[in-house]
Amino acid sequence: MAVTFESTTRTTIGMTELFDLSRSIDAHKQSMANSREEAIGGVTSGLISLGQEVTWRAWHFGLPVRMTSRITAMEAPRYFVDEQVRGPFLRFRHVHEFKDVPDGTVMVDRIDFAAPFGLVGRLAEKLFLARYLRKLIERRNLHLTAGVQSS
Repeated sequence: MAVTFESTTRTTIGMTELFDLSRSIDAHKQSMANSREEAIGGVTSGLISLGQEVTWRAWHFGLPVRMTSRITAMEAPRYFVDEQVRGPFLRFRHVHEFKDVPDGTVMVDRIDFAAPFGLVGRLAEKLFLARYLRKLIERRNLHLTAGVQSS
C-alpha cells in the first residue's frame, strides 16, 4: 500500500528562481533546521542536478534517520523528481512541478511513499506519517517563499 498527497504553493517568486531554490541543498537544510537535517554525502551544498544524489541525516520522532535521494528526472525549470535510493521507506518519490502564472509561480509537490513493516507500516502511514510529511513539505515551502507568499 502507498500514500499519495499533493501540496500547492502560490508565490510571486519567478519560476526559474523557485526551481533553483527548490533544488538548493543549503535552502533545504535551513528549512529543516527543526529536524537538524544535514547533507552528509553526495551533493552537500549548492544545487543538486539530474543523476546526482544527496544523503541526509536528520532526527524525526526522536530517532536518527538517514536517507539517500537521487534526482531521477528533470526538465528545468518545469519539474524535477527525487526518489529515495536508500533509507527508511519502502518507496519515496517526490515530484516538484512549477507553473508560470501571471502573478508569479505555482509550485506543486506530489509525494508518493510507502512505509516498511507491513500492516504496522500501513497503519503508521494513515495515522501520522502522511500528516507529518505534509507538514514538513508545507514548512519547507513556506521557508522557500518567506516574505513573498501569496494566497
